Amino acid sequence: MSAVETFLDSNELVLNMGPQHPSTHGVLRIILKLDGEKVNGTECVIGYLHRGVEKIAEARTYQMFAPYVDRMDYISAVSNGLGYCLAVEKLGGIEAPPRAQAVRVILTELNRIASHLFWLGTHALDIGAITPLFYTLREREEVLKIFENYCGARLTTHAFRIGGLQYELYEGFEEQVRKFCDDLPGKIDEYEELLTGNRIWVERLTGVGILNAEDCKRYGVSGPMIRAAGVPADLRKLQPYCGYEQYDFDVPTRVNGDCFDRYVVRMAEMRQSVRIIQQAAANVPTGPVMAKVPKVFKPAIGEAYVSIEAPKGELGYFIVSDGTLNPYRLRVRPPSLVNLQSLDAMCKGTLVADVVAIIGTIDIVLGEVDR
Repeated sequence: MSAVETFLDSNELVLNMGPQHPSTHGVLRIILKLDGEKVNGTECVIGYLHRGVEKIAEARTYQMFAPYVDRMDYISAVSNGLGYCLAVEKLGGIEAPPRAQAVRVILTELNRIASHLFWLGTHALDIGAITPLFYTLREREEVLKIFENYCGARLTTHAFRIGGLQYELYEGFEEQVRKFCDDLPGKIDEYEELLTGNRIWVERLTGVGILNAEDCKRYGVSGPMIRAAGVPADLRKLQPYCGYEQYDFDVPTRVNGDCFDRYVVRMAEMRQSVRIIQQAAANVPTGPVMAKVPKVFKPAIGEAYVSIEAPKGELGYFIVSDGTLNPYRLRVRPPSLVNLQSLDAMCKGTLVADVVAIIGTIDIVLGEVDR
């Protein structure tokens, strides 16, 4: 649908992009205000995938609600589960055993790689490059095999429990992880050979969708987007959890804050995740994988907020306990929703084709936007 509005003797076209548009990465509707091909402004319309997850939590026990969070960012289900478990553990004064923490790091970093691989393939497809999707899905499949061997799920991977892990590691887990980490850097080299020096790719992304550091802070943007603007903000370094302070890794940054820099940052992050996984897999402690958690779990009256560095940015859970079996209130701070706020600022003055590239480099999942 479209309409033409006359304003100050100029024609402005108001056009819907989505919610059926494949490049909006889900059921996102963007109202574009156009002057020819030039974007004068955008308005995001969300809520088409709203399931009321936060309200559902009030009618479930803490343990029963845990699988629901896997359905928000369904590309990063493992990270969703980690953030929720850490928040409940903080509320209940529980600490997962060292073995569980090391395995949590391995699985969440594998999840970060799988998320970035899926982002890269679909983003390249949006721009018009078909081949990278076949390459990235090939490597992502190896991560999904590890998840499936561990807990039986590939997409909505429910790997953790409040207090530790769902299962002990299966035989051959370390070898499978090590082989994947040995192979992936060479595969990333292939992606970069296809894209990083490709003239069309560079021209489509360089100088497009610029968001500087001050604007990132103003909009609450986090994750690869703010790091691409030169801010080395990574919660794994700033407020370590699960023993991240033990691991040696760098926080990749760039300075321009455009679509190309966000691409470069995510590519570098996959290499850093490999470093973390290799260190964790080489030193997995022995011992139990679960802390002592009461079967009837009733945390004391109080509240807790915990945030983690999810693949898309800061993922936070705020939980209020009234001393009963169920949370009194649960609120999620999803990075996809918060980062999406910056879309209008990045799109103004660009062309319609650039909107597709900008949405891609935000890396949104609508299940997390709407919840």
